[in-house]
Amino acid sequence: MDSLTNLGEGFLTILTPENMLWVVVGALLGTAVGVLPGLGSAMAVALLLPVTFSLDPIGAFVMFAGILFGGLFGDSISGILMNTPGNSTAIAGSIEGHKMALSGRAAQALATSAIGAFIGGIIASVLVVFFAPTLASLATLFGPAEYFALALFAFIAISAVVSDSPLRGLAALAIGLAIAVVGVEPIAGATRFTGGVPELADGIDIVVVTVGLLALGEVFHVASKRGRVDDYAVIQTRGRPWLSKDEFRDALPAWLRGTTIGLPFGIIPVGGSEIPTFLSYGAERRLDARRKNPMFGKGAIRGVAGPEASGNATAGTAMGALLALGLPTSATAAILLAAFRQYGLQPGPLLFERAPELVWALLASFFVGMVVLLILNLPFAPLWAKLLKVPRHYLYAGITVFALLGVYATSAKILDLVIMTLVGLLAFAMRRYGLPLAPLIIGVILGPLAETEFRRALAVSEGDATVFVSSPITITLYTVLAAAIALVAVGRLRRRSRERRSESERVSA
Repeated sequence: MDSLTNLGEGFLTILTPENMLWVVVGALLGTAVGVLPGLGSAMAVALLLPVTFSLDPIGAFVMFAGILFGGLFGDSISGILMNTPGNSTAIAGSIEGHKMALSGRAAQALATSAIGAFIGGIIASVLVVFFAPTLASLATLFGPAEYFALALFAFIAISAVVSDSPLRGLAALAIGLAIAVVGVEPIAGATRFTGGVPELADGIDIVVVTVGLLALGEVFHVASKRGRVDDYAVIQTRGRPWLSKDEFRDALPAWLRGTTIGLPFGIIPVGGSEIPTFLSYGAERRLDARRKNPMFGKGAIRGVAGPEASGNATAGTAMGALLALGLPTSATAAILLAAFRQYGLQPGPLLFERAPELVWALLASFFVGMVVLLILNLPFAPLWAKLLKVPRHYLYAGITVFALLGVYATSAKILDLVIMTLVGLLAFAMRRYGLPLAPLIIGVILGPLAETEFRRALAVSEGDATVFVSSPITITLYTVLAAAIALVAVGRLRRRSRERRSESERVSA
């Protein structure tokens, strides 16, 4: 009952003209940025971080919630209409969604995506409301050793388990940790790796890093392909932007299955919604193969419904993990963690006690944002595709100016602009050579936390290293991590063995 009472107070906070305006603005901006291939919700949040500091925390975070879920739906619009998903989280749903569009059912595919995102997000939000406070109370059992184990779990899971190449993932993590250690040491207070530049004593601002990585890095990447990138071929949508009774009945089980698959993946650090969306797609494909008239490959509505619900369910529970545990389980959650810190707040168990009005207003904004997105996107999704007709050089020039102005307005330091440009060039090189960005972001965000908790644990135990494996929580985390690494390693060895076998058969034939 306490959760319902607190949620009701959150709705009272949100349902004011000013805060509703920020929800709508966030939903619009998130969808608009998500439609553009290569960008997405993480990019939108990173770009808007510098310009939201003039807002009060509640207004800023309810807008970020709208951006988060709006970006996920925007990613799907470009995937369905152009077969060019705005982000990797929309790839699975775009496979059958684009086939539906090619067969003249683009409007129905977009409607399936919008309703699936709504169902997955609403169910996840309900669970977060009831279980996030419980997670927060359990998190009070965490000490320095447990928090270090949690940070290490996030490092290895996102770098070595989720990334296509563990070596490249760990290399990206190392770059992020190297950026994180610049500045004053958290325990002893000694200055390190500043090169004698006083402005670096406070470290490199996370806003500078995220905007440089996601905004300027993408700008440089697109600029390097100028003259080699075809214009977008947008499929026009016709017909009813809603589903018939038969279509709704066909999609409903897939929405529910996708939501069930996506919910747990928001709590564990697996890098985002890519894994659950593909698991949902695979499950629907296997079930479709048993039907009398299989539809996969022809534009199966279940192939859109499952992954879309799964992606939003994962995003919803990821917010619960961030609020209750302070654990970012995706790149977008890591950037939101940086946003909390910019406002002097630390997500985790104490956040529910220190800033209850903000927490419950944010949770209420999830529900409001879902309804706003459904109203905006169900009938008007095709209009978002018009953004793709903006010439790329104008679009990305605008992003560059916006990023530079935003960062400079935050600190008024020329050095920050120089660092952001260097980080953008680094991101371009990482994209060029296949290094993932998510481990770098996680390293920058969680690096200071891991270092601080590591040294505190050793200080409390008087140098006894067994403190890191002396509690059930740390043992469980390390065991799960070892099992995940083993499973991934075995799966990759089997895949390589199959590839070698098929290659030898091809050569012998």
